[in-house]
Amino acid sequence: MSYKKNEDLDSGPGGAVMDKMTVFQDCIAGFNASPIQPRKCRVLLTKLTYLLSTGDIFARDESTRLFFSITKLFQHKDIALRQMVYLVIKELARSADDVIMVTSSIMKDTTVGSDVVYRPNAIRTLARIIDASTIQAIERLIKTAIVDKHPVVSSAALISSYHLLPVSREVVRRWTNETQDTVLAQKIFPQAAYGGASGGLGIGPAGPAPSVMTQYHALGLLYQLRSHDRMALIKMIQQLANAGSALKSPAAVVMLIRFVARTIDEDRNMRRPLYSLLEGWLKHKSDMVNFEAAKTILEMRDATDAEVSPAINVLQLFLSSPRFVSRFSAIRILNRFAMIRPQNVNVCNIDIEALINDPNRSIATYAITTLLKTGNEASVDRLMKQITGFMNDISDEFKIIVVDAIRSLCLKFPSKQASMLSFLSGVLRDEGGYEFKRAVVEAMFDLIKFVPDSKEDALAYLCEFIEDCEFTKLAVRILHLLGEEGPSTAHPTKYIRYIYNRVVLENAIVRAAAVTALSKFSLIDDASVEESVKVLLTRCLDDPDDEVRDRAAMALRLSATEKTLAKEYLAPESVPSLVALEQQLILYVTGGPDAAKVAFDISSVPFISKDQADADQFRAKTMATLPILGVSSMESGSVAGSGGVSPSKTPASVGEDFAQKYAAALAKIPEFHPFGAVIRSSRPVPLTESETEYVITGIKHLYNDHLVLQFDVQNTLPDTVLEDVSVIASPNMADDETEPFVEEFIIAIPRLVQESTGTIYVAFSRPCGEENAYTGAVFSNTLRFTSKEIDPTTSEPEEEGYEDEYQVEDIEVGVGDFLVPTYVGNFQHMWDQLSFETSETYSLSGIGSLSEACSSVIESLSMQPLEGSETPLQSATHVLKLFARTLQGGKVVALVRMAYSAKTGVTLKISSRAEDERVAKMVVGGIA
Repeated sequence: MSYKKNEDLDSGPGGAVMDKMTVFQDCIAGFNASPIQPRKCRVLLTKLTYLLSTGDIFARDESTRLFFSITKLFQHKDIALRQMVYLVIKELARSADDVIMVTSSIMKDTTVGSDVVYRPNAIRTLARIIDASTIQAIERLIKTAIVDKHPVVSSAALISSYHLLPVSREVVRRWTNETQDTVLAQKIFPQAAYGGASGGLGIGPAGPAPSVMTQYHALGLLYQLRSHDRMALIKMIQQLANAGSALKSPAAVVMLIRFVARTIDEDRNMRRPLYSLLEGWLKHKSDMVNFEAAKTILEMRDATDAEVSPAINVLQLFLSSPRFVSRFSAIRILNRFAMIRPQNVNVCNIDIEALINDPNRSIATYAITTLLKTGNEASVDRLMKQITGFMNDISDEFKIIVVDAIRSLCLKFPSKQASMLSFLSGVLRDEGGYEFKRAVVEAMFDLIKFVPDSKEDALAYLCEFIEDCEFTKLAVRILHLLGEEGPSTAHPTKYIRYIYNRVVLENAIVRAAAVTALSKFSLIDDASVEESVKVLLTRCLDDPDDEVRDRAAMALRLSATEKTLAKEYLAPESVPSLVALEQQLILYVTGGPDAAKVAFDISSVPFISKDQADADQFRAKTMATLPILGVSSMESGSVAGSGGVSPSKTPASVGEDFAQKYAAALAKIPEFHPFGAVIRSSRPVPLTESETEYVITGIKHLYNDHLVLQFDVQNTLPDTVLEDVSVIASPNMADDETEPFVEEFIIAIPRLVQESTGTIYVAFSRPCGEENAYTGAVFSNTLRFTSKEIDPTTSEPEEEGYEDEYQVEDIEVGVGDFLVPTYVGNFQHMWDQLSFETSETYSLSGIGSLSEACSSVIESLSMQPLEGSETPLQSATHVLKLFARTLQGGKVVALVRMAYSAKTGVTLKISSRAEDERVAKMVVGGIA
């Protein structure tokens, strides 16, 4: 078959840029010409569509002229022209005036007797030009189209209903019965309507049945209409999930599985009955349904080994499938799950090893990275040999995946750092782009920070790399690291030569970074080294670049002062919190002219120690390697779409410092100014169910001598206003002899209108004295308010209301509130360093696995897991290693030995060492 070149489009979509005004004038002339020339008009409409889709904007009067000129083309019956007319009308309807006037012309094509090509296009266009005042005029038309026997017409009506939901949700909700009938209907595509199997739409006997999409669209709309009624939603799921259900579309079943996942995530009581549905879908005849069911089971929060086992077995079968896409999907899901539960994926290792030599390099990459996560220390060396020959055959994108897997493996098995560091240094010398090199350098940085034994070798490899580094950004980062870590090594002088070479041979940006790195070596307590550095810095004063000269002069000036002052500037012990600094700077630059009159106050930004900064960085890197589990695919993105997901935070990983998050808001309240800076803020804790009339969450803010309880209250009642809203929080002390928390004041909500949220603060003074520094309490909370109903005639609240109370859940101030999770590189060294030790044994019969026990302990104690111990590698025994600092900066470590039995649950012995005996006892007692 041959095609004729379309000369009319050479200056349009396929080639040069078109002039907007020329196209506009041609369109006005062509659309108003008589007789209508269908071919010419289609070309003009194509050019117009191209301009609109590439961002060109017509003025409102121009859009209106174009819009009404195009409506004249309804006089011609050419099918292709009519389709283009509808396409352009939908685009212009957003910017033209009086578009509602074309409704009558469009509605002629929406009647039951219209051409099957005209009708769906007309329905989709009608939904774009209709407004809330005229939607009732098309209600009967849309309802008829939804139940139409032709699936193309039905799908068009369903998709149009999506777009009409924001216009008038109440009207669309009246179409629920028709939508439900369409979900259950089996529509057959009448190919004769398009001239047979190879008709106008090109859908042949082998093509997908359009009824598949009709059920998919109908189910998505039905969910939108029932999403606010949990009971109706659960009833719909149970009805459609039955074995005899008319839901035959695999795409619709996948969407139903996502509804089930979201329901399980929101309502724990429905987990057991809905899990049985997921397990049944693992045996569905469609592969896509099998994969979605398996993925959903593996993404469930706190899934037991028994629950995930059927899903893993199904995925294991797909690993040997002859289809590339099936093998890829299975290994990708297993790879993500292996990031947090590698012990469950071990059963698939034999099948996964067979995929290392798969002809599809994407599959092979996922196979090798999965084995890196599921393997033990004994298998690391063998895997590293396989990877070495494997790297040359894959692209940079997949090399980065492998490097990231090796980085996480380094943190998991520090004793294997030598072989992995050797591998990283080898790939660093290979050819590759910036992103790949950056990934390798980042992995080496992590080894230096979190595996101290690798520091000397890793720094040596990085020194070699910057000798021939073509990426300025990487050279600057490596020089900064050399300045930070080099002075503390056993032989710091050997790094000075590498740094000074950059001053001689590199561009100005790298030279400036090298000068700063060099200046930090002047802090070494060695007169000869200090003198040598001064000589080198003096030479930099003749550099042609201003920045280099200024940095060198500043370094020399500091070297002439006291060491403490120089150290405070060149190597400070604490750094500003970047999150809080960013927030304060945004507030400053957006504060208007008045804010600019005063210099920015850096004292308003909290400073954190380098240990804390390293801990935050370690948690961030841990989160980056974790899969997005425990969140339904529905949580972001549209219901009918593929469904993006948003990261979930495990109990082990707190991705942000909540004190920084709330510091700006608390600083604006004058009553809290005498309290000083907030030290620690907790996560928001729900104190009511999400479906209740008042939704309340609680947050704890700890100051040096005070405690502030924050209550965020949402009034979900549509016809009620609350006034004088406060919370009565009563502390219940564990020991009657302990000095209690004393309430100082309450900041209430004066008025809380319907569907709004307000904040209540209750401030307490904390018990005084060192012996009471870690005193906790359980606060019982009662919401008090005056309720006033809204008069439906005036929409104003009644003058007199009635006082009411609402009991909410308790808030506990416990061990985790007094500890800050902090990273250290060597757990054993820290254990040996601390003297006060105490131990206790507990039996946790209600916990069903070691993974669950680890998460529970880490969350209760708010301590940082070390050496990858948060992930048990065996199902029977495990040792969890934890470290933290108190709010006053004291160190505390905990060693938790666990054993699991199906009969007795988890038995654990926790031993804690600290600088303060009271802290050690507090940690041991924090699990009870």
